[in-house]
Amino acid sequence: MNIQIFGKSKCFDTKKAERYFKERRINFQYIDILDKGLSKGEFRSVAQAVGGYENMIDKDAKDYYMIQHYGAEQKADKLMEMPKLYKTPIVRNGKQATVGYQPDVWKGWE
Repeated sequence: MNIQIFGKSKCFDTKKAERYFKERRINFQYIDILDKGLSKGEFRSVAQAVGGYENMIDKDAKDYYMIQHYGAEQKADKLMEMPKLYKTPIVRNGKQATVGYQPDVWKGWE
């Protein structure tokens, strides 16, 4: 497995995801999404795996109002520019990915 966890340092679900993989002695790479963001390729790969970029947006984020009325393409561009709008953690395992804390899915990866 090649696990990557894209998260925010103050996100409780990100910390739970890290603990999940640590407890199972599964190596992972943590990437601070606020610092590094997602590359275009990573963005496309995750969006495809989770059923579209809309599922990657944290609709509870305080800045969500800034993009909620944009069209699809504009929303995707803004999401790449404003990583604080991502719902975290985003966990990738190759072409597979999840958004949010989803241990039931991760069990299937083991």
